[in-house]
Amino acid sequence: MPRQPEATRRRVVVGVAAIGSLVARGLPVLAQAIPPYPTRPIRIVVGFGPGGGNDLLARLIGQKLAERLGQAVVVENKPGAGAIIATGYVARAAPDGYTLLLGATGAMTVNPAVYGKLPYDTVRDFAPISTVASFPLLLCVNAAMPVKSVAELVAYAKANPREANYASSSAAFQLATELFKMRTGAPLEHIPYKSSGEMLAAVLGGEVLMALADALPVAGHVKAGTAKVLAITSAQRAAEYPDVPTMAEAGVPDLEVMLWSGLFAPAATPPAVLNVLEREIMEVVRLPDVHEHLRVMAVKPDGGPARDLVRRIAAEIPRWTAIAKSANVKLD
Repeated sequence: MPRQPEATRRRVVVGVAAIGSLVARGLPVLAQAIPPYPTRPIRIVVGFGPGGGNDLLARLIGQKLAERLGQAVVVENKPGAGAIIATGYVARAAPDGYTLLLGATGAMTVNPAVYGKLPYDTVRDFAPISTVASFPLLLCVNAAMPVKSVAELVAYAKANPREANYASSSAAFQLATELFKMRTGAPLEHIPYKSSGEMLAAVLGGEVLMALADALPVAGHVKAGTAKVLAITSAQRAAEYPDVPTMAEAGVPDLEVMLWSGLFAPAATPPAVLNVLEREIMEVVRLPDVHEHLRVMAVKPDGGPARDLVRRIAAEIPRWTAIAKSANVKLD
């Protein structure tokens, strides 16, 4: 008997798994037609421009997902408005498993805290699939800046108020930096950018004084000697940055921030399709080369089940809402 191509065999396995999932949920298998999935390319929409942490993460995961499912996975960047454009777009997309969102903390739990009106509701409009990764933020400055510590940076900002500004590419980075301002008294003005790449370019180009940035796009600049990191927002030092103090060690208490990125589908996506995606993403994140790629970027692989992402969202929206209220940040 001729051997089936790998992609065909995988779709057969996916179909069998979908039937098993329906049985496990107590749904009538014979009454439901289960189309094969996927049979065409899948899009992962990212709310930021190319070169940022979420863009790099989506491309890494998308490549591995394509290999496993036997269909192309295309990353589509829709930057702007703190990822509101992209998130609203996926919320309105056909719920068929072919348009997905790599949703980050900013879009999914911070935007609801700072915007009175959004074109989407995180809880109502999306089906969480899996948390892909979580990561701390790094306080970055231009390597040419005459500061070597957080204390020196704060003193410099106070002595040079016209230069005291910061970059952010999402509401999550903005609120984290506003929390930094509250804890240190640094007189920093917010300058928005569309992606982590643009945000770091502004730091390196001298347009802004500092940024709290995700580690993925920072690593190359640190290695090249064009950026330096003064502190990290995790509870412990990162193995990749052993000489970089935590915020607490740098004299900034109560500033522990771990952001995350997860995969989402429109809310009405069939459960059988969601189960396929959940299982495949969890397997992708467990791959040794994916683990290693993320590790060297100081990003923690997650790959947890959908239920963990549901709980995370439920806990974080109230937390960020309280921080936004304390910092008096409303973005309407």
